[in-house]
Amino acid sequence: MKTKIVATLGPASSSPDKMEALIKAGVDVFRINFSHADPEALISQIKTLREIINRYHGRCAILGDLQGPKIRIGEVKGNAVKLEPNMQIRLAGGNGISDESLLWISYNELSKDVKPGETILLDDGKLSLKVESRTEEGFLMARVLVGGILTHRKGVNLPESRLTVPSLTEKDHADLKLASQLELDWIALSFVRSAKDITELRKEIRRLSRNWNPGIIAKIEKPEAVKNLDEIIEVADALMVARGDLGVEMPFEQVPAIQKTIIRKAVPMCKPVIVATQMLEGMLTNTRPTRAEINDVANSVMDGADALMLSGETSTGQYPVEAVEAMSRIIAETEKFPETYHRPQFHPGTKTSRAVSDAIIGAAVDLSMQLEAKALLTYTLTGYTARKLSSLRPFAPIFIFAKSLRLIRRLNLHWGITGFVQKNLHYTDDNLGQMLALLLREQQVQKGDVVIKIAGFPMKEKVKSNMVVVSRV
Repeated sequence: MKTKIVATLGPASSSPDKMEALIKAGVDVFRINFSHADPEALISQIKTLREIINRYHGRCAILGDLQGPKIRIGEVKGNAVKLEPNMQIRLAGGNGISDESLLWISYNELSKDVKPGETILLDDGKLSLKVESRTEEGFLMARVLVGGILTHRKGVNLPESRLTVPSLTEKDHADLKLASQLELDWIALSFVRSAKDITELRKEIRRLSRNWNPGIIAKIEKPEAVKNLDEIIEVADALMVARGDLGVEMPFEQVPAIQKTIIRKAVPMCKPVIVATQMLEGMLTNTRPTRAEINDVANSVMDGADALMLSGETSTGQYPVEAVEAMSRIIAETEKFPETYHRPQFHPGTKTSRAVSDAIIGAAVDLSMQLEAKALLTYTLTGYTARKLSSLRPFAPIFIFAKSLRLIRRLNLHWGITGFVQKNLHYTDDNLGQMLALLLREQQVQKGDVVIKIAGFPMKEKVKSNMVVVSRV
């Protein structure tokens, strides 16, 4: 399988037996949702997970998903309040007990940032309000457009408002410090609005540790992020199509086209894309996915996604292992479809520092198709050649060799990459034999197979890729 699977850990999947079963079922990346994680329990959980991963191939990455400035309703009087259509209600920013006359929303700048005429969505868009005015006391007066029952701690979306809230909350800073101690491989930033949010997170990571360098995933879930997509792709290491909040903040009928646009723009830039939310939602309580879910997974693979993510299906669902197994089966079958492979190259120009290596990597992929090669091999120090190979979507499997386990784990999010840690692999021009010996032992290639190696020559000088070698095992 070339498309990767991200599984969210939670009560349904936190036991050692379940973690091991998920790896066997095909999980490539484990996601920690800091919105629900208990810091003390998480330390023990990650330690156990790393031990289990290392008993297998050691490649599985761990992704920490920061909560970000999530806005919610506070406590509700009597556990629930009924909002009738066309009724008027006051809104206030801060913490308090909400009732039929006043809703408290956990955003202190509410009355300043939300203006009359703007829409407020509650409980994933199930209820909606229209702001009509601002009172002298600082309350917002709103009219209920779509009513219903509102309970504790439901989410609030402000799709038309320009918020001044910082991208990293106090909780995010604490969670990021813990992520640094645990040396997580990827960090996802929620509610990204612009490239500035990513650069601020990167500065905070560098401030925390000079030895920790996780990849940063920009979660695209706000209209501002869609508008600023190009600049976000430029500075992020990966992107997530977070279809949950995206489908609330924007018209839901636009989400499929946005998903395809993100993949089309990011993948040629060597930035992997995760498609997330409700991929196999029906498997929260059922052993089989719906036909619509099967098609959603398959179409995301055909779109060119690097990875597909399971959220509640593996964190709280009744069938976490079965959900991963089902996704694996759908991916494997869909990847037989030839149009999944060989994507157009991105050409940054002949005068860039990567012009020669990009041309060499592209030629290697073309050769692999013409010669029906069984493997593309490379030894990498930075991961660039691996990421570039992945972005071109070759039919031949991509095998990466590196001395750094951290690098191998981080690359495990990328489409089609299988990594091996080779601490004894020397910078010599005859290391192809070492690579092939390992792949033969792992039964990844057979005698007589054509393989293609990309390298920098002379290897001892650690130059960028400038050579393609075609060999027969």
